[in-house]
Amino acid sequence: MGYLLDETGFSHLIENLKKSYRIFAPVLKKGQGRHLDTDVVLYDEVNEAGEIELLKKSDYAFKEAMTPLSETLFFFTEKETKLADMDERPVLVFLRSCDLHALRRQDAIYLQNGREKDPFYQRRRELLKFVLIGCQEAYENCFCVDMGSNQTKEGYVFSIDKTKETYRFQVLDPSFRDAFVSLSAKEEEVTPFYVTETKTKVEVPDEVPASIIKHPLWDEYTTRCIGCGRCNFVCPTCACFSMQDIFYTDNGKVGERRRVAASCMVDGFTDVAGGGQYRRTQGERMRFKVLHKISDHKKRFGENMCVGCGRCDDVCPEYISYSQIINKVSAAVKEEAKNE
Repeated sequence: MGYLLDETGFSHLIENLKKSYRIFAPVLKKGQGRHLDTDVVLYDEVNEAGEIELLKKSDYAFKEAMTPLSETLFFFTEKETKLADMDERPVLVFLRSCDLHALRRQDAIYLQNGREKDPFYQRRRELLKFVLIGCQEAYENCFCVDMGSNQTKEGYVFSIDKTKETYRFQVLDPSFRDAFVSLSAKEEEVTPFYVTETKTKVEVPDEVPASIIKHPLWDEYTTRCIGCGRCNFVCPTCACFSMQDIFYTDNGKVGERRRVAASCMVDGFTDVAGGGQYRRTQGERMRFKVLHKISDHKKRFGENMCVGCGRCDDVCPEYISYSQIINKVSAAVKEEAKNE
């Protein structure tokens, strides 16, 4: 079932949905970009339709709706612990197809990766519903088509596409139809926009032999990569974190435990007791990240971790192209197979 609304109708739709949901969506922040006088599109809670950025690609991913950069999990004293309060209102998250595919990767890590589901992730995840933003054209550095994340047909309550004349909606969840019918929305068959080709192309190898770990292609990144971690923090599938126990000054036996986003590309990530460090160079760290995205995750869960959003390429201050690295790995795999 599909519906059409004009600008006013869309404003009323968001106004009505806000009565039951918190809404997180891409928001254009003027003058808050990485460089002077530049803008940035990031996720934030919105109060009205005009705040939602539907045309520009978001510079940051949706994942903070589930895993904030820093989150207090619980408080503790000498005798007891208390879970931190959390806003338990249901949430609507507006996101694109690649990010909806990334959600499945996040679920795999937090809910299927061990004997127990992560309870803190799960309680946030259960509050979320998703609105699919259609893509009318491919953005710079995207390679979602080659990663199979350019289209999705499930996992969202309704989709939205903005055209010059109207807003187009495909409604999958019947419980949301009344929201459109009450606004006298015009009924029409709607299929969400999605791209079928991107300028950036990648070829992901079906299997990556262990010998690639020692391939000299990684040496380049020992000098090029500066270890800032930006690629991890904008990535919709990176899920690493560290735990921090914060002890209060007034009483050193009382405090809180925080979960804080971490990066496998920065110093200290692989530090262990006794002064050991598993990956000391940026080349080793790049190797670990890339092979996890296109090999290790697939071995465990059956699909590549990377969804081809291209944000890591967009944000890298050293202009390192992750898509080019994938192609270099693929070429190296072919070369080794030829020489066997």
